[in-house]
Order: sequence, then structure tokens, then C-alpha cells
Amino acid sequence: MHVTVGALLVRGDADDAEILLVEHLAYGIMLQPGGHLEPTDTTLIDAAVRELAEETGCDPGKVFPASQTPVYVEYARVPARPEKDEPDHYHLDLGYAFVTTHADVGRIQESEVTGAAWYPLAVAERLVGHRIAQALSVPTEIGRTSPSNASGRS
Repeated sequence: MHVTVGALLVRGDADDAEILLVEHLAYGIMLQPGGHLEPTDTTLIDAAVRELAEETGCDPGKVFPASQTPVYVEYARVPARPEKDEPDHYHLDLGYAFVTTHADVGRIQESEVTGAAWYPLAVAERLVGHRIAQALSVPTEIGRTSPSNASGRS
């Protein structure tokens, strides 16, 4: 089993919220940014911000956690990927919600994703599923979270 993290980045308010999604290269589907933990990650939320910045090119200094706790936890079987010499395995995925007013897509990580774009909430839910709504279900703790808690990732 691999532990992975996801980042649900929300821009706008509940009436006109947009979610940042990536087109995952290996799976060929739209997903929230995310991926495997790395030895340099000190916390799960740090790993989620790192993956978000790596895959989408978003400036992590413009991204703020909506909460310090995951908004979803999922366990799923991942099919074998012979090109990466990976057998069938399982992922335990922990997703964190983030908010922004100014972050935008920058240089994407072409080895992982083929594109990144903002989608209206209803469209994002249709593409990805129920976990998208979790990004808006958490009372925002921005006033208690400094930007330095969500930046400085490699």
C-alpha cells in the first residue's frame, strides 16, 4: 500500500467556486492534484502543497489550508502499471482543502499531468466525484493559518 495526498484548491466563494484539476497522464482522467509522499515531506499537508505546486505550477505562497485536517480519506485499488514496474497495489489517499484568491496555473509537471485548469464546482464534481464537494464543506481556518504554513515547498 502507498500513502498519497490530494489537494482540493478552491478559488472564489460558494456561489461561484472553481476547483483546480489536472489531467493525470498515467490514468488519462481528471483528478485533483496529488501524489505519493516523498522522504523530504515533513507533514501530510506539506506533501499536498508540494504536489499541488509541482503538478500545476501554482505559487504555494498564494495557497492557504482551509483546515489542518483531511477533508477526505479514501482507500482504493490501483491497477498494475507495467511501464513503471508496479504491480496491483492499494492507495490510502488523504485529501486536504486549500483556498486561494490569486493563485493560477503556471508551468505544469509534464511527466505527471497533461494539463491543469480551473473548473466550476458542478463540472468538477461531475468529472471527479463526491470528494470535490468536501473542499467546500470545511469551515475555513485562514485567519488562524499563516501563509508560511503553506509555502516553502520544493
